[in-house]
Amino acid sequence: MTRLRAHLDGLRQRGETAMGLFLTAGFPSPAATLPILQAVDTAGADFIELGMPFSDPVAEGLPIQQASERALAQGATMAHTFETAAAFRQTSDTPLLLMGYANPVMRYGVGDFCADAASSGVDGLILPDVPPEEAAEVEEAAARHGLSITHLIAPNTSDDRVRLVDARSTGFVYAVSVTGLTGSGLGDTDATDAYLARARGLVEQPLLVGFGISTHADAERLTRHTDGFIVGSALIREAARLWDDRDLTDSARRERVGEWARTLKTGDAPTS
Repeated sequence: MTRLRAHLDGLRQRGETAMGLFLTAGFPSPAATLPILQAVDTAGADFIELGMPFSDPVAEGLPIQQASERALAQGATMAHTFETAAAFRQTSDTPLLLMGYANPVMRYGVGDFCADAASSGVDGLILPDVPPEEAAEVEEAAARHGLSITHLIAPNTSDDRVRLVDARSTGFVYAVSVTGLTGSGLGDTDATDAYLARARGLVEQPLLVGFGISTHADAERLTRHTDGFIVGSALIREAARLWDDRDLTDSARRERVGEWARTLKTGDAPTS
């Protein structure tokens, strides 16, 4: 069992809600990524998704598109992503996933990629543009190196396909809350609740929901039928706001992004 799955299963058994946070490697600068990861980890993130910068992130809304562009413009590479993962792992046991697109993985070589990810302390992969029908090579390489694979479902996913995704996922099932891009906001409340309730009845793996979540209230509503939630675009926006504010010290930035993550998880107001 992977570190990710053991952690999610433990939370599930205790009736606790998992919070996953996404940040693009190399954003808002190559030097700033690690301190942000460490701050949100300390603040209570249950797992972290480290985004692999890519020039054409097809499922992403504007905040994550711009984060990839900014990271690449500052020289972010796959090597830097692995270095960031390894540095994070030196000080934390929190599960760490790589999330991104197939193109960079295929160019790197699937076997080499999984080997280097595992040696960097990564626990699993999420590749939104690799459906289960096309994932055999990635799944086999990931299994050899002890990495979990997470597949995605959406509101228009059929029951049979939800079961297929559940059977092929080894980390968790990622329920996209809306049919659209990341950061696009939440859709119709009743329809979303019905979709997540349907998914809950079909999925045996941990079920986590993402896309469009910005606040603790959003997370509370969407986790009535799920085991946890994932936030990416809102963290990207907060990191950009803090690290682009030249009046703040690095210490203040780290403290504030940590407070933001803590508030997202608990709903408690920041202490300062």
